[in-house]
Amino acid sequence: MLSAMSWTIDTVHSHVGFSVRHMMVSTVRGQFRKYGGTVKIDPKDFSRSSFEGEVEVASIDTGNPDRDNHLRTGDFFDAPNHPKIRFKSTRIEAKGGSEYSVTGDLTIRGVTKPVTLDVEFHGTQKDPYGRNVAGVTARGSVNRKDFGVSWNAVLETGGFAVSDKVTLELELEAAYAEDKAQASAQAQV
Repeated sequence: MLSAMSWTIDTVHSHVGFSVRHMMVSTVRGQFRKYGGTVKIDPKDFSRSSFEGEVEVASIDTGNPDRDNHLRTGDFFDAPNHPKIRFKSTRIEAKGGSEYSVTGDLTIRGVTKPVTLDVEFHGTQKDPYGRNVAGVTARGSVNRKDFGVSWNAVLETGGFAVSDKVTLELELEAAYAEDKAQASAQAQV
């Protein structure tokens, strides 16, 4: 029987990304390639679930190595001094149907602030290998300056090169930890 026990984020079937307005006219998207976390999902009452995860800042990927290297510096994430971004949920509220508001503490560059994400719980399912999996989509936004990510350039026509608002975009699949442990044990035999 599935319960609010630990589930592990399946990084092969998940995505942790973001988007930000660039030059006031386009949107740049990026993602973090290395991340992990555990969730306690209660399939019968999702509001009793909890989330905790982190991403490795150095794994940022916007499709442009020069930009990625700049994002790792002190102008933005300061990866050498703050190698992880962390999130830990503090409250989940039902909005209706499969939609929820998940509030938690987000830590970037050593600054922790509360954020609220709009979350859709997609339920649980058995995968073709017999593991129990669960799916969640999360969206939200933060003001990057609230976390000390404040570099910018003023455009000669007015405005700024990078928007303060960053949209967070997560697609998470999690595997029931007990199933994952059994699968690992079987693979070692």
